[in-house]
Amino acid sequence: MRAPCYVFPQVGRMHTRGSVLIIVLWVCFGVVALVLYFAHSMSSELRAADNRVVSLSAREAADGGARYVAYVLGQYATGGTRPLSTDYEAQALPVGDATFWILGRDPDIEPTDEPVFNLVDEASKINLNTATRGMLEALPYMTPELAGAIIDWRDTNANVTENGAEDETYSRLTPPRRAKNAPFETVDELRLVYGATLDLLFGEDLNRNGVLDPNEDDGDASLPVDDRNGILRRGLLDFVTVYSAQPNTRSDGSRRVDVGAVPSRQRLNQLLVDRFGATRAAELMVPIEGQQLGSVAEFMVRSRITAAEFERIQADVTASTAAVVRGLINVNTAPETVLACIPGIGPEKAPALISYRLSHPEGLTSIAWLLEALDPASLVQAGPFITGQSYQYSADIVAVGPHGRGYARLRTVFDLSQGAPRMVYRQDLSGLGWALGAVALDSATLP
Repeated sequence: MRAPCYVFPQVGRMHTRGSVLIIVLWVCFGVVALVLYFAHSMSSELRAADNRVVSLSAREAADGGARYVAYVLGQYATGGTRPLSTDYEAQALPVGDATFWILGRDPDIEPTDEPVFNLVDEASKINLNTATRGMLEALPYMTPELAGAIIDWRDTNANVTENGAEDETYSRLTPPRRAKNAPFETVDELRLVYGATLDLLFGEDLNRNGVLDPNEDDGDASLPVDDRNGILRRGLLDFVTVYSAQPNTRSDGSRRVDVGAVPSRQRLNQLLVDRFGATRAAELMVPIEGQQLGSVAEFMVRSRITAAEFERIQADVTASTAAVVRGLINVNTAPETVLACIPGIGPEKAPALISYRLSHPEGLTSIAWLLEALDPASLVQAGPFITGQSYQYSADIVAVGPHGRGYARLRTVFDLSQGAPRMVYRQDLSGLGWALGAVALDSATLP
């Protein structure tokens, strides 16, 4: 006889409750996982948004720096005069919570491991479109082949100059291209010219900040390859420009008086009478009577005008009939390297001019000081290539966002030859990396 079978309902209910508990726990774990996932995602989005904000803040600060530079030039660089370092601030200028610096160069000292902050005079450089071959070849590390290729790139014919390069050479490159046979429009166009290696263009200054950064003085440990001698080897880009030009007009818009041409001597005489009186005007005119002069500097030498007198007429005289005179080098702001390229000065006399500038900073408002610093024959030879005025300036603006986060770097060039400052060039250099030197990089927070 079969034993009776008993069913215990509470046991089934316990199994059901256990299953429900497990399901609920898994659901809770899933919800928690989703919450954690979305919380992490939102945190990442928040950090990304914050990074975008500080990056945008830095970019806006750089743009604000450009507007500040335009204001400074409009106030202190009119009529070809150059703004003094005391006329404006160039370090740690606040724009809201961000900060910007104007990274520059000092033409009278060699680069160190700390940056210099100022505006850079484009007329302190050699103009790629007007420099003679001899001037180009005098640049440091310049090769005869690159100098010839620069001449062929900018000229308007297909004739190959000595050691130069035209279409036949460029067609063999990968990818092939043609010689431009037209003036340079930017300095960076040099990278297209045959023979212009990055080592020649940048030197050891890979980030183009004029500072000997740690990676630029460590031998082969990191790029660029350098000689580890504690001295920055600057590239060609630091010494060349395409922007230097000055208008051949006076402050009232009229043409300047041509001191070189004999037919213009009546206008010159009238200018001298108006400024110095008839007696002194006659004394200045007699030595140059009937002579064709090649430059304003030659007029200074031949007429025996004093430095103080020339200061009074420098903005009114010229030795060119062109509406715009291009490529003149401002001897008041040019570094020794550029001065050494000027005929009549060269590497022999350039150091003496730098020494004179350092000891007479108050007199650097024209080329009149060269009457004391340079012998007459050398001054006459240098005359066609020099000026004491500047109408184009570049500003390398480096900006950092709030609390030292966010970074932007903007290089601009302003032209004042038509009056108010106009931005004629704008280049984003943020990708070149940190440019403010090791001290600022090691700081926990920036001002």
